[in-house]
Amino acid sequence: MAISVEGVTLAIIVGTLAAIVYSLRILVLLERRMARMDENLLKISKAIVTEEQAIEREERKIERIVRR
Repeated sequence: MAISVEGVTLAIIVGTLAAIVYSLRILVLLERRMARMDENLLKISKAIVTEEQAIEREERKIERIVRR
């Protein structure tokens, strides 16, 4: 039993659509992963800023003590 031209064309179209859907799925997963990375970078940045502010406060205290 031979597959007609219409059958082959339909199989190609279905295969192409399946590949597109799979690619979109991968893109969504990558986007989610990148969003999580961005959130983590923001958390790390905030922690660094907080630590820097604490260090600067401590430096000001030390400078006040040294000036006396």
